[in-house]
Amino acid sequence: MTLTFDEKGLIPVVVQHAQTKEVLTVAYMNETSYNKTLETGETWFYSRSRQELWHKGATSGHTQKVVAIRSDCDDDALVVEVLPNGPACHTGAETCFHHVIQEKPSTIGSLDILEKLQKIIETRAIEMPEGAYTTYLFNEGIDKICKKVGEEATESVIAAKNRDAEELKWEVADLLYHVLVLLREQNMSLYDVLGVLEQRHDKH
Repeated sequence: MTLTFDEKGLIPVVVQHAQTKEVLTVAYMNETSYNKTLETGETWFYSRSRQELWHKGATSGHTQKVVAIRSDCDDDALVVEVLPNGPACHTGAETCFHHVIQEKPSTIGSLDILEKLQKIIETRAIEMPEGAYTTYLFNEGIDKICKKVGEEATESVIAAKNRDAEELKWEVADLLYHVLVLLREQNMSLYDVLGVLEQRHDKH
């Protein structure tokens, strides 16, 4: 593949979290930084303001491990998927895109809620705030958590058999929540499970 760099020898790069798919930052590469990214497996950019190569995380330690690179149809822009070792933004935020101009309505479901919910459950497991249902589940232990997963799975099946779409949505939501609690109790991540699905997909 031959990439198309602009008249200044640069190509725009969208850096995306490989697991959450959140856009972390937009930067530029020249041919040298692109090649160094390929060679080292970490992101290297070209700073237009300083006019020099820039190894992300060289001073902060917040490096980005590259796991995938894609170009667009004209080969003049890149998406680089990374596993970040810390915040992507110099402000300390996880992503540079943290100024909300228009918020997505909660009525529009998206996969990012699973990441948010997983983080909330992780926080509950550490802080164990009094009165929180998640705290109650962790205090009750594995038997209670497994029982709830079984109950919600059964109720989801019943709702499906009854062709009750509205009820099914709520029951599956409960099931997903309790599965995430179960995974956290087992010191596993949702991404461990998604990795299995990825491997299975590659075999078919």
